Amino acid sequence: MSTKYKLLQNVYFLGGFATMGGMLFGFDISSMSGVVGTDRYQDYFNRPSSSLQGGIVASMAAGSFCGALLAGPLGDIISRRRTIMLASCIWIIGSIIQCAAVGVSMLIVGRIINGIAVGLASMIVPVYQSEIAPKEIRGRIVSLQQWAITWGILIQYFIQYGCSFIDSDAAFRIPWGIQIVPGAILLAGISFFPYSPRWLADKGRNEEALEVLANLRAGGNKSDPAVLAEYKEIQDAITFDKTLAARSYAELFRKPALRRVFLGMTLQSWSQLTGMNVAMYYIVFIFQGAGIVGNANLQASSIQYVLNVVMTIPAILFIDKWGRRPVLLIGSTFMALWMFLIGGLMGKFGEPAILGNNTTTTWAIRNNDAASHAVIACSYLFVCSFAISWGPVSWTYPAEIYPLRIRSKAVSLSTASNWAFNFALAYAVPPLLESIQFRTYFIFGAFCVAMTIHIFFMFPETKGRTLEEMDELFNADVPAWKTRALPISKAESDVEQVMETKYEKAEVR
Repeated sequence: MSTKYKLLQNVYFLGGFATMGGMLFGFDISSMSGVVGTDRYQDYFNRPSSSLQGGIVASMAAGSFCGALLAGPLGDIISRRRTIMLASCIWIIGSIIQCAAVGVSMLIVGRIINGIAVGLASMIVPVYQSEIAPKEIRGRIVSLQQWAITWGILIQYFIQYGCSFIDSDAAFRIPWGIQIVPGAILLAGISFFPYSPRWLADKGRNEEALEVLANLRAGGNKSDPAVLAEYKEIQDAITFDKTLAARSYAELFRKPALRRVFLGMTLQSWSQLTGMNVAMYYIVFIFQGAGIVGNANLQASSIQYVLNVVMTIPAILFIDKWGRRPVLLIGSTFMALWMFLIGGLMGKFGEPAILGNNTTTTWAIRNNDAASHAVIACSYLFVCSFAISWGPVSWTYPAEIYPLRIRSKAVSLSTASNWAFNFALAYAVPPLLESIQFRTYFIFGAFCVAMTIHIFFMFPETKGRTLEEMDELFNADVPAWKTRALPISKAESDVEQVMETKYEKAEVR
């Protein structure tokens, strides 16, 4: 068997390569954060006001909101794989327009088109990953999405940093043009990938579904007991689904789906209200407020991006051991602490300030190195807390809690919620930093406290269960904080049943 063929049977390779869709999101975040504070960008686009700059940044999230909603029906109709390919094509077009932008209007159009691509990819990639991954490592595979986002942020940031020394508009055009490369690689690679076995089974292509499942689980052995057991679970779930209501968005807002749809949408919304992506977009302004300017600001920002990559690794390795609930609870608790500390330090040691032609930073710490360093340290610790917890789990949880009949549409709603709040915050934060200064951080700290309470009382533990077992979990009359102790039963018994059946048939022969 060729190496190429083996790679296309390897869940880690398939799930990891697909996350280049997440890398597109990371590239976009860093493509703006690296230039918004530079003179070349400010001069070329006539020094946009805080509200206009918020609009430029938020335009990508607006496109992503639309893309996420489109991805739901597209994922069901044309498949998960082809939706990723479509996202790649749209990303390439948007990047070309953004790179060639000669004014704010053209820049916004390019970012909206890029956003549609990111919305498609950020919704459909976790669904594809969750449907090809075995339950034992599903969290790890889907978590690779967040790791790819952090790598996209880091790579693009250093490209931006290197280009910042160019004394022309190429300083921002080159990084925006380089964004075409990951889109082209994703488009070329994903065209060779298998379809999701669950999508194939749902479309009645049962032989293909069994073949893909056997390739992914047992090197092509269609008689493997674990393969047959999982295939039986998928078939049973599809048969049960056909007895229920027609597949439509209306079903998402009726019982029993409503609870899970609400949990997925609120989880993705909370992930934005932590303030993490705002910190990534506007890290330059945050460090300016801490008294760090010029190249020192860019260098301090780069450390934050490196930490974001490194601290996602423990979550990838151990999320299926730690579980989802404790990771979310501990992460939001610590993020609240760091946000309150940043706000407190800025309020205690800062003062009104205007830094050059930048109208966004109106409050800054001056002549107090200890306070400045403390703010930077808290910012780093905040990023670490997010990277090891909410970053990966906020993509994993929504992709695994829905039944197949509504999975694509429900995940599209949860992802659209993410982008709706991303849009609102990206647009609102520059005016907030301008008007209420350090108090902005207290708002995000309060959100982190609220999400901790919500997770504790409302979110069941999902680790170690197959996608088909989620109905049983969510229909159980057990409080969310006690679900961690529930037995994990059906998959193992199905394997035993398949093996017993094979043994009985062998005896008859």
